[in-house]
Amino acid sequence: MVGGGRFPFPAAGGRVSIFIPSVFLENFSILETHLTWLCICSVFVTAVNLLLYVVVKPSASAKRSSLSYKVTRFLKCCIYFLMSCFVFHVIFVLYGAPLIELVLETFLFAVILSTFTTVPCLCLLGPNIKAWLRVFSRNGVTSIWENSLQITTISSFLGSWFGAFPIPLDWERPWQVWPISCTLGATFGYVAGLVISPLWIYWNRKQLTYKNN
Repeated sequence: MVGGGRFPFPAAGGRVSIFIPSVFLENFSILETHLTWLCICSVFVTAVNLLLYVVVKPSASAKRSSLSYKVTRFLKCCIYFLMSCFVFHVIFVLYGAPLIELVLETFLFAVILSTFTTVPCLCLLGPNIKAWLRVFSRNGVTSIWENSLQITTISSFLGSWFGAFPIPLDWERPWQVWPISCTLGATFGYVAGLVISPLWIYWNRKQLTYKNN
């Protein structure tokens, strides 16, 4: 029987962050104001994740509802998020991103990718590396939301990976400038994962069995 979860993933967050800036910012363009769009998109997706976690979070024990526990958990999540950003930044440089030039663009790309991958993990699983490894192992999921987490995370990585393919091509397009195509690919991959995951779960609902953990 399909197990329950903690909260639905914010499908609207990725889509809304694409269109909202054009309402409030004059002459807004993803290509011409790319850094602004990265910041806005990251804030929107993070805010939606946190809002859903606060509203639909499971009942906690007395120990876990204490202020000290919440503060410690929040600080750990912040540290994990920052570590994720720096790790992604280093990986991008190792894969050929400019080391000195466009360093802000590279770091903000790392931030947006962390927003699509690390933030949902922190909201759903908390700062627990063992739980993360369990979910991303072959048969480690225990709920449909962890299945969704798998799909959206993998889709975000694949989107950013495929987004890098046009950069070295001699097309001379404005969106080929680093890291615009990668961030657009990651965003489309994240949104695609949010759409694909419920469809995949629906079509495979009869085969899905979860063990309580």
